[in-house]
Amino acid sequence: MKPFDANGIFQPTADARDLRRLAVKGVGATMFSSSFSLGIQIIATVVLARILAPQDFGIVAMVTTFSLLLVNFGLNGFTEAVVQREEINHSLVSNLFWINIGVGTLLTVGFAACGTLLARFYENPKVIPAAVGISATIFVTSTSVQHLALLKRAMRFSALSANDIVARVAYVGVAIVAGLMGWGFWALIAGNVAQLVSQSIGAWILCRWLPGRPRRVPGTASMVRFAVNIYGRFTMNYFARNMDNLLVGWRFNAQALGFYKKAYDLFALSASQLVSPLTSVAVSALSRLNPASAQYKRYLLNALAVTALVGMGVGANLTLVGPDVIRLLLGPGWEEAGRIFTFFGPGIGIMLLYGTHGWIHLSLGRGDRWLRWGMVEFAVTGTLFVLALAWGPVGIAIAWTASFWILTIPAFWYACKPIHFGVQPIVVAVWRYVAASVMAGLAAFAIIGTIPVLRAPTTAMEAAVNILVKSAVFETIYVGAVVLLHWGYAPLSQFAGLLREMVSRPSLTKRPASVTTANEALAP
Repeated sequence: MKPFDANGIFQPTADARDLRRLAVKGVGATMFSSSFSLGIQIIATVVLARILAPQDFGIVAMVTTFSLLLVNFGLNGFTEAVVQREEINHSLVSNLFWINIGVGTLLTVGFAACGTLLARFYENPKVIPAAVGISATIFVTSTSVQHLALLKRAMRFSALSANDIVARVAYVGVAIVAGLMGWGFWALIAGNVAQLVSQSIGAWILCRWLPGRPRRVPGTASMVRFAVNIYGRFTMNYFARNMDNLLVGWRFNAQALGFYKKAYDLFALSASQLVSPLTSVAVSALSRLNPASAQYKRYLLNALAVTALVGMGVGANLTLVGPDVIRLLLGPGWEEAGRIFTFFGPGIGIMLLYGTHGWIHLSLGRGDRWLRWGMVEFAVTGTLFVLALAWGPVGIAIAWTASFWILTIPAFWYACKPIHFGVQPIVVAVWRYVAASVMAGLAAFAIIGTIPVLRAPTTAMEAAVNILVKSAVFETIYVGAVVLLHWGYAPLSQFAGLLREMVSRPSLTKRPASVTTANEALAP
């Protein structure tokens, strides 16, 4: 893709008539990419958990608790600035590119130099070389931020998904080979570097754009301010979501953090596989609609309903089978991670819904409000962590679950306030799925307790049987509860239709454009 014409003006790839098709296809591509990446990640987890020690994962987690904040400079901020802005040109994006490269270089050198401080904090000397190695990921990431953002603005999500898959394969291949060679925690670091190098090379190949020299261009300052607000919000969210690793690693040890991290990874996996991949699609689409229109609000409600249908079902199901999944994937010796995950489970579904409130802030261009809400989130979550630390990793898991249930409704109320859209329609759109998941989860738990074949697994085969039987019982009850609470099959029919459209081939003919078509294009 060549994003700019001879005059340096961004060239959109589709008009309003194509917006719905690109949005739905983008959802399909990102969901396929996420599913494929999940399969690759499962393979990596199965292999690496058997050739590396929990301490290896713990050491890398100690370092990445801080490094990922710096890796995401620009990736969270400049990406949204490019996607959300009404008009951009070659010079504006070039300025953002050089700002990103300059800051990325400084952060890389600075983080490598801070390895000694981190080692003193954790009282673990292995943190020093780990910090030096992982610092390379900061610079590598900064080289492709604008290229990836331009692809997202053009809604080239299929290309982005393919690039992500290739990068994920690079991580798995390098990490496993290095692990088999006895590299220990260096295997995980090498995999991370390989993944980001692959992603950057792919971005430059897919987006044929070379940055120009930096120059004074109107709009640069406003884009940087917007990006700073978004990154500030990301920073607040990041500290809230990594304070747990910091506290567990500081209060306990690398092994305890290794167990906790694997339980948390399964907890967060649902968000990374469902909501995170859809954010770029949703923001790109919502940003092109009038926020005051009924079509914007209808799209938002439909998107939240679909998220709730899938998310609440996935969350309750994982609550039932999570310990079995950990036993199947990680093997013996990781039972403590399964016990910790039991307390994460009830927060999965509501976490997925909570994550979508950011779509509203971004599509409205209100990074400042998102930043302010991030401060509230940090204060609430951090307080719960400190109060729960006395109960160890299990207490931190309970704090996570409680935080999402406390924050979700206030978050949507605050996000929708600029468009005078109350929280009541959102509650109406999703409450039946929440109720269905609770009803089905309790009923399935009672039924599962009466099935003799289901017991604490001692082998991978027993864990697999547990997962299949428990999931079949739960999903059957959940679908029935959804139908009962909606007095019909409408939600299931809508979801099935959306799936069919995701995988269908584009039509060779287009219906005539109209105002209704353009505005209603995104309603699933």
